[in-house]
Amino acid sequence: MNTEQNEPRPTNSEINPKPTAYPTSEEGMQEQPDWDMSSYQPAGKLKGKVALITGGDSGIGRAVALAYAMEGADVAVIYQTNAEDAAVVGRAVQAQGRKFLAIQCDVRSADACREAVRQTYAELGGFNILVNNAAYQMGYENFETIPEENIHRTFDTNIKGYIFMAQAAIPFLKEGDSIINTGSIAGIVGNPHQIDYAATKGAIHTFTKSLAAYLGEKKIRVNAVLPGPIWTPLIPGTMLKEDLKKFGDSTMLGRPGQPEELAPAYVYFASQDGSYSTGSLLEVTGGMPKGS
Repeated sequence: MNTEQNEPRPTNSEINPKPTAYPTSEEGMQEQPDWDMSSYQPAGKLKGKVALITGGDSGIGRAVALAYAMEGADVAVIYQTNAEDAAVVGRAVQAQGRKFLAIQCDVRSADACREAVRQTYAELGGFNILVNNAAYQMGYENFETIPEENIHRTFDTNIKGYIFMAQAAIPFLKEGDSIINTGSIAGIVGNPHQIDYAATKGAIHTFTKSLAAYLGEKKIRVNAVLPGPIWTPLIPGTMLKEDLKKFGDSTMLGRPGQPEELAPAYVYFASQDGSYSTGSLLEVTGGMPKGS
């Protein structure tokens, strides 16, 4: 007789305690993501532009901030708690000869989003590109017992925060400017251990297409980049151990991606190269799902 079948299943809190350390600091990670864009060849594609990146202090947002600076843009990043992470980004951006602004902001607040956009415009002298990238996720074994507060946090950060930021940004944007959202392959194929997170990413995809249609007459482009498994500070502290061990294995390339491998997609959508792209969902997944 298999006694394991009669043992009670562990609760979500036993598997993944309340994330008091969230968001994880990139500077404190044992295995840090690659974000230095050392193999990237810039071409002045964003010269004279000003970009605001939510979740820009680490992970994907950090690499995008540096790529934008290398392409000639001044950059503001929104961070929640990790000021040192934001300072690292600031030094990298300024080393490219570009202006930098770090803004501590909780994107779950519409008022805070409006103030962040206003501050970016006032201090950097313009506003052309919004990158909605801030995210919250947590892995759970049991969907039925996900805490209500965590469901609210996931939706408040991942989709309501994107809406609030877009509402704040649109009055400052003009023809040729861009909004770029970070979606996820999870929003297409799902994730049994991150059902609430995957649901918000699916919502971001629909939000992207709908907002693109709304802003089409103004010639403001709205697109989304859909990452696959990318090694960022979001990953080690929020995934179940069983999922972390095989992170990236489900891709055709057999490995997780790095933030610097994703950043060029954000450059494409922000630059003249992407002038005929709006309402697009660009998958950068290493070939995921791999299939049978």
